[in-house]
Amino acid sequence: MEISATQVKELREVTGAGMMDCKRALMECQGDFEKAMVYLREKGLASAAKRADRETTEGMIDAYIHMGGRIGVLIEVNCETDFVAKNAQFQALVHDLALQVAAANPRYVSREQVPAEVVEAERAIYLAQAINEGKPEKFAGKIVEGRLEKFYQETCLLDQAFIRDPDKKVGDLIRENIGLIGENITVKRFVRFERGEAL
Repeated sequence: MEISATQVKELREVTGAGMMDCKRALMECQGDFEKAMVYLREKGLASAAKRADRETTEGMIDAYIHMGGRIGVLIEVNCETDFVAKNAQFQALVHDLALQVAAANPRYVSREQVPAEVVEAERAIYLAQAINEGKPEKFAGKIVEGRLEKFYQETCLLDQAFIRDPDKKVGDLIRENIGLIGENITVKRFVRFERGEAL
């Protein structure tokens, strides 16, 4: 099948992937633009998994002040090289992550960072709720796990729905960028301030 340079250019503009990767994706998907985007995302996610163990010692700290000074965020996102830290796509990702923290107010970067005692306390609350709601005991475990999953989705940055595209998790957004940029990317830490909140 013949793939035009215009098709390749359009796909590259939307995905940020390399010209040859875009051409290959379009050829694999018989010129179907939407399928080619999915193909590139899948390839990006696959290449992201390969890069997950690479050390990230470069990167940037971004600051975001929202709503006339009512909310402020500082976030540190790391990558492998100083070259990528200066890349416009990486910087845009970091800024989007700062916006995410401002808007969605996560408490942790990932579920692995949630202290064990917090998880156990949540489990106990959800179990008590299930019993008080009269749920059969044999289903209580599944109910607790479902509610714990929802807790992670609300409180862990990587598990949250991305504010600009709620069908996508923040972790997926980062993996896509790892695939497109070609380096491992990790969120090191963040802090969110809201005027008047208890210290």
